[in-house]
Amino acid sequence: MNADPSARSLPAAPVLAVDAMGGDHGPAEVVAGVALALAKGDLNARVLLVGDQPTLEKLLVENKLRGDPRVEIVHASQVIGMDEKPVAALKNKKDSSMVRAIELVKEGRAQGVLSLGNTGALMAGGTLKLRPMPGLERPALATIIPSRGHRFVLIDAGANPDAEPIHLLHNALLGSHYARCILKLPQPRVGLLSIGTEEGKGSEKVLAAHALLKDVNGLLNYTGPVEGFQLFRGEVDVVVCDGFTGNILLKALESCFDMLKSFLKDQLMANPVRQAGAWLSRGAYAAVKRELNPEALSGAPLLGLNRLVIKTHGSSTRAYVAGAVRVALATLEYDLTGAIRADLEKLAEAKKPEAPKVAAGA
Repeated sequence: MNADPSARSLPAAPVLAVDAMGGDHGPAEVVAGVALALAKGDLNARVLLVGDQPTLEKLLVENKLRGDPRVEIVHASQVIGMDEKPVAALKNKKDSSMVRAIELVKEGRAQGVLSLGNTGALMAGGTLKLRPMPGLERPALATIIPSRGHRFVLIDAGANPDAEPIHLLHNALLGSHYARCILKLPQPRVGLLSIGTEEGKGSEKVLAAHALLKDVNGLLNYTGPVEGFQLFRGEVDVVVCDGFTGNILLKALESCFDMLKSFLKDQLMANPVRQAGAWLSRGAYAAVKRELNPEALSGAPLLGLNRLVIKTHGSSTRAYVAGAVRVALATLEYDLTGAIRADLEKLAEAKKPEAPKVAAGA
């Protein structure tokens, strides 16, 4: 019988390889996080859990995932520790869960990899095995920063500490596409982090990057330099910087947020009157937590490689893992790498020198 020509075949489900053995809490939290992500029921996806098979089989039973066609175990006999030297670990532990997960992507069995493990090893392994896209020298880590009524992309969050101006231009392009994908912004506003917004302020590299960004403003919605106090005013959607600055900013924000939570809790519990006030204000505190909660958008992609690599905190709980899984799958469905590759080609074309004109009759 002939098939109905009007029927549309569904696209193949994206496949995500998950390094199940990485992270501070071990595979239990990773598998539980995958289960949470898949439990929402709206994911057209498959997950390859990479790690020790007997351990993962028990965890699948505990999380009611045994026999689920969306989940498959790929055995790996080794684990890269959080304190191991990246290059040595990649060389000496070729059957580690991280290396095997990356190789699954290289082999085409998966389209992306997610790990909570050793950041240096993941970045080195991803870069060596999956390679940067043509026209892009160094990948960059992107992360979502929550704010009041607004979220923005911070890039680079630590992959390339010593960035040249061209790398900052590439970071802007990478971050802009990530904001379109995850924040659903058609024309993200891009700002270059500096010490002032006036022309001539900033380091030599920042000034050179500013000139490059202005030159390709048709490809990006570049709004100019931004200072630190502008970040939480909703003025930009993508904040571009080198990995040294970005990593310091990210860790300072996380530390400040933890300090404020701890301080507020101590003060609210200081005496019975304040405890009663805290109970009466619990709805307001819940609203603040929802607004600033990073769980739903956890996970930092290493953008600029030929395939997707996502890193999330080693200390991530199952809720953070679930958020990272959903971000990874949303990124795969958007075809982020394909969109970035197309703009890199446009950028290269725009930078080509014009052919010399030949005079008529010559």
